Amino acid sequence: MAASDATPAEGATLTVEVAFALPEKQRIVSLRVPAGTTASQAVRQAGLEALFPEVAPATFAEPDLGIFGQRLRDPDDHRLRDGDRVEVYRPLTIDPKVARLARAGR
Repeated sequence: MAASDATPAEGATLTVEVAFALPEKQRIVSLRVPAGTTASQAVRQAGLEALFPEVAPATFAEPDLGIFGQRLRDPDDHRLRDGDRVEVYRPLTIDPKVARLARAGR
């Protein structure tokens, strides 16, 4: 069994990060969480609503999440590992094709 596959000892804590970004403002929140914490739980513990009051709270209620750029299928069940960075993804504000056409001047 690889070390990364080992089950953490009971009472162990993990260091994880939760990241969220707007075009003009980005934050990475470092957290110490108990082993067994899920990605969704870490996002709730990060307090992003207070750090980004300009963002609708619904954005953080059931967001799309990923770990190091890999989207999670079920963040409520994904148990974090030490060193994970949970990324909160925002919905697209414009279709990428439309944005490309606008940049091309069409």
